[in-house]
Amino acid sequence: MSENNAPIPLTESAPIIEVVAAVITRSDGQFLLTRRPGGKIYSGYWEFPGGKVEKGEALFKALERELWEELGIQIRSAYPWVTRVFTYSHATVRLHFFRVVKWQGRPTPREKQGFFWQWPHHVVVSPILPANGPILQALLLPPAYAITQASEIGIESALQQIEQALCNGLKLIQIREKRMAKDLLREFSVQVLALARAHEAKVLINGDVALAREVRADGVHFTSSQLMALTCRPDVEFGLCAASCHNAEELWAAEQLGLDFVVLGPVQSTLSHPGLSPMGWRKFAAMIRDYSLPVYALGGLDFDDLPCAQEMGAHGIAMMRGIVNL
Repeated sequence: MSENNAPIPLTESAPIIEVVAAVITRSDGQFLLTRRPGGKIYSGYWEFPGGKVEKGEALFKALERELWEELGIQIRSAYPWVTRVFTYSHATVRLHFFRVVKWQGRPTPREKQGFFWQWPHHVVVSPILPANGPILQALLLPPAYAITQASEIGIESALQQIEQALCNGLKLIQIREKRMAKDLLREFSVQVLALARAHEAKVLINGDVALAREVRADGVHFTSSQLMALTCRPDVEFGLCAASCHNAEELWAAEQLGLDFVVLGPVQSTLSHPGLSPMGWRKFAAMIRDYSLPVYALGGLDFDDLPCAQEMGAHGIAMMRGIVNL
């Protein structure tokens, strides 16, 4: 990948090796990394378990086969996640990552590989295959992304909702208050950041890089129109860059810029975007198939919709009114 994690353009003649990779995650949040055994290229490097897809083999069947051969486990619940293309010196690989959350059997190294359970925020094994760097960063993103609505329900009510959601485990917030006066928005942002810091949560500012820098937010969330005007990833020294997308062109633009994640919607009808027709889950899944960035589904959703969103390939859900149900 390039330094900003944007996909490397491929020539027509470049052969691509299809690979499946499993992010096997326990209920406590730890995931499994395995170390390549001696005698293999990049021996000693750590990676996600998986392997090459055989000719004519479906991706999920390849995943089932690889996990049985490598670890002796049978998948009970898994869903597609992100797909990354990476060019090594010896080959170009397309890595289809799946989140594996339920399995039968005890993982056992059956091919003389090492293995180690890791926390997303504290990966201690090294060296790690370079293709997996963006994946480790994506694993730090929580499943729920809350969007503020202080202009609709009032600042005090919004702060109370946010504080309660933070107490219930919320870790990522977007401040999106387009109708709020600038001075009031700055004050509100400072208050939200103070609440978030107390709970080790991150806060992004919608559309305003200058304000994000001023209040020392954790990143910026660009509107779809801002996204399409960008020519390179902004130099946001404090952290995350995300964007709202509604179509394939915008998804492509975010991918080329190497953003950290996107929000795609509306999946269902929503009061905040009354002029946009909902795409539904089938179209949502088709649009993000083989997509390289984590995607949050947006539009008329709450936390109960998370399992469905993840089955469709989403990283998680973004929600405004659903924050009360966290």
